Amino acid sequence: MKEISSFLIAAPFSGSGKTTVVLGLLQALKKRGYHMQPFKCGPDYIDVKYHDLASGNRSVNLDLFLSSEKHVKDIYTKYAFKNDISIVEGVMGLYDGYDGSKGSSAEIAKRLKIPVILVVNAKSTAYSVAPLLYGFKNFDKEVNIIGVIFNFVGSANHYDLLKQACNDIGIKSFGYLPKDKEIEIPSRHLGLSLEKEYMFGQFANKAASLIEKYVYLDDLLDATRTYIDKLVLPSSPLLPYQMKIAIALDDAFNFTYHANIEYLKQRGEISFFSPLKDSCLPETDFVYFPGGYPELFFEQLSKNNKLHKSIRDYVDKGGRILAECGGMMYLSSSITDKYGQEYPMVGIFPQRASMKDMKLNLGYRIFTYNGLTIKGHEFHYSQTDSNWDSVVQIYNAKNRPVDTKLLRYKNTIAGYTHWYWAEMDNLFDVFN
Repeated sequence: MKEISSFLIAAPFSGSGKTTVVLGLLQALKKRGYHMQPFKCGPDYIDVKYHDLASGNRSVNLDLFLSSEKHVKDIYTKYAFKNDISIVEGVMGLYDGYDGSKGSSAEIAKRLKIPVILVVNAKSTAYSVAPLLYGFKNFDKEVNIIGVIFNFVGSANHYDLLKQACNDIGIKSFGYLPKDKEIEIPSRHLGLSLEKEYMFGQFANKAASLIEKYVYLDDLLDATRTYIDKLVLPSSPLLPYQMKIAIALDDAFNFTYHANIEYLKQRGEISFFSPLKDSCLPETDFVYFPGGYPELFFEQLSKNNKLHKSIRDYVDKGGRILAECGGMMYLSSSITDKYGQEYPMVGIFPQRASMKDMKLNLGYRIFTYNGLTIKGHEFHYSQTDSNWDSVVQIYNAKNRPVDTKLLRYKNTIAGYTHWYWAEMDNLFDVFN
């Protein structure tokens, strides 16, 4: 058993500044010498990349739609035990789930028995936060909301009114962040601009300095101390052989779930390659093309003809490939940019992907294929003109059919859905 500090950062609604607060906390506490484990509620593959940079540790997704309660508890315990502090960033508003509050940040906080700290946008309010906080505190007594960090605070006098509201309803205020345009995160889609080391350092250091100045860190850590047991897992049977697994990883392809990659490491020898730079596939039994931002690297991806041929040869010989979202786009005949210019791609699937007339498609997905139930998430602005029939009917979280396709050519399987397979017995049965 080990003592750590552990808490979930949530908010009444999106846009309150959860990610900014979490990144500032991670950076500030890392500077104090703490070892931290970040987590992200939900299927997000963007915020976790920010967490990685701020904490120096890999962030892990916790999702009660994609996986079971036991799986969520096990991976939380596994990673939290190794560190001094665990910070879980919530998703959307505290009670927003895929069906009412199912799968919400509140449900994860209850299942893990960790306290919640609300980030409240105070830009256009003062003492009126009192009924808001009272409602959140009392709506579900199993959700242990222990305090608040206010964001976008205009002045010390403004904060005094906010703190008075907290005192009157019996909830702790752990401080605030003032209004500051230098810590406003840019668009989540149009490139991960914060990921550039120098820019991220500037952003995270600024957020951390404000956290140090205006947030009561010692009080926060003291209020969230708890004890955690080491996770003991049953020994796994030895696999009959070790596969060779190749994963596309570079600036164009990098949307992965940490638990998925750990799953693959337990089943084979991992190698990474870059569709932007490498001229051929590594020797491999299975290739994984994750999602990412191929649309930011049209010219480089299009000109790498040697790798295109290497991939086509591998597919023609029956090689197994799983391609998700941006990876599926890359295996298409071409991708068209938002101005209408078309760039040739690998050409496994006779379809054109396009960023023109962008439209957001997102949500949880579930389907059954070759006896396996697959759960995942869809998030993209592109479209395809595929005339191929889907090999399965895909459904959303409420079991309603969606028009998302799953395509197959020989042993290449591709679609817009980002799969979560960390809890599967054998992912590779999908190729049967």
